[in-house]
Amino acid sequence: MEHPRYADAARATRHMFIRDLVLNASIGVHAHEHAAPQRVRINVDLAVAEEDPRLSRPAVGQDELSRVVDYETIVNRVRFIVAAGHVQLVETLAERLCEACLADPRVHTARVRVEKLDIFADAAAAGVEVERRNRQLSTP
Repeated sequence: MEHPRYADAARATRHMFIRDLVLNASIGVHAHEHAAPQRVRINVDLAVAEEDPRLSRPAVGQDELSRVVDYETIVNRVRFIVAAGHVQLVETLAERLCEACLADPRVHTARVRVEKLDIFADAAAAGVEVERRNRQLSTP
C-alpha cells in the first residue's frame, strides 16, 4: 500500500511531525492493564495546507506562529487525551489522537502510530497506525 506524500508541492502541503513521544497511559483490555499505567510511544504525521495553495512555491511568510500548525499544541492535545482516562484499545487511542489533530482545518491528513512498549518481553513494541483525512476537504 502506497502512503501519501505529506510534504507535496503539487498539493501545497507541508509535513509536520512529532517523533517518539513516550507517555504513561492507562490502556488495555486485561485486568492487570487496569492496575498500572504502561509506556506508549506515539508518532504523529500531519499533511498541513500551505498558506496559499495556489502557489507551488510560496514566498517565505512572516515568522509568526499563527501561520503554522503549532507542534506544541499538538503535543499538549496528545498528552491531555492520554491522561484523560483508561482506554481499552490502542486503536481507540490512535483514532482519538487523529481526530484531535484534524480539529485544525489546515490539517488535510493525520497519521498516528501508538505503540505499547512493554507488552512483550521479546518484542520492542506492539501497536497500530491509523490514518484519517479531514472530512471537510475534498480528496486530491
